[in-house]
Amino acid sequence: MDTWQAIVLGVVEGITEYLPVSSTGHLLVTQHFMGIGGEVGSESKAAADAFAVCIQGGAILAVLGLYWPRVLQMIRGVLGMDAQGLKLAIAIIAGFMPAAIIGLLISHWLKAHLFGMWPVVTAWVIGGIGILVTAWWRRRNPPRGGGVDLEHLTWQLALIIGLLQCVAMCPGTSRSLMTICGGLLVGLSVSAAVEYSFLLGVLTLTAATFKEAAEKVTDFGPAYNTLFGGTKLMIHEYGVTPMLIGIVAAAVAAAIAVKCLVSYLQSHGLSIFGWYRIALGGAVAALLVNGWG
Repeated sequence: MDTWQAIVLGVVEGITEYLPVSSTGHLLVTQHFMGIGGEVGSESKAAADAFAVCIQGGAILAVLGLYWPRVLQMIRGVLGMDAQGLKLAIAIIAGFMPAAIIGLLISHWLKAHLFGMWPVVTAWVIGGIGILVTAWWRRRNPPRGGGVDLEHLTWQLALIIGLLQCVAMCPGTSRSLMTICGGLLVGLSVSAAVEYSFLLGVLTLTAATFKEAAEKVTDFGPAYNTLFGGTKLMIHEYGVTPMLIGIVAAAVAAAIAVKCLVSYLQSHGLSIFGWYRIALGGAVAALLVNGWG
């Protein structure tokens, strides 16, 4: 992998991770048209998938830096020093548990059957329609006072958001899409839904990154059938430097994207992302039909 390719993938990951457009889908399409990876089940494809997951570390660092006061509040809550921080920490854990359980059960099946171009294109279009429907429903049923703030989020409502997050395991769906729309549907204000999505994403992405790094890769010989087999395979294929470059690029891009998204959603709705997903899905579908990539 060349340096410029690592930078491009890092920027794509950082920009799209917290926007409701699917970072996985964008990375798969970007890798596909740059000729990175290969057929599902191949060594090069496994290395490319591991790289895509590991550079999520940059996006995690970006949110930790931007939302450090909230993270510190939750840490104080767990230590018994902040009741509101404990409540928020419980809500984050409740939102994470469905993905943790279901992800362990079906992650290998998803990689084998849905990590391709056409499933991503389909998910983009369906997700875009879902955003437009949510925006329409929100306009027709506006919550009182614009919605509740994050301090009033219960673990039961967080669990509903967590169940919706599981849908995002299908590449192209978008974790941010499901959690932001889920937050809006359970009555959170726009700012609260976005902030909860970011904070839940830190835990979810951290778990996914460590899972990928520690996953055994049994199909490619005993050298990779060890702890951190996925990362070993990736390093063997690309080296360490591209991964570090990708992480830094993702961190910078994610920090900018998060700040811009929060500012944009304060005065605009989600509809633009719905139209973007539908247009992008149509464009990529047309390219695939005509034999591009």
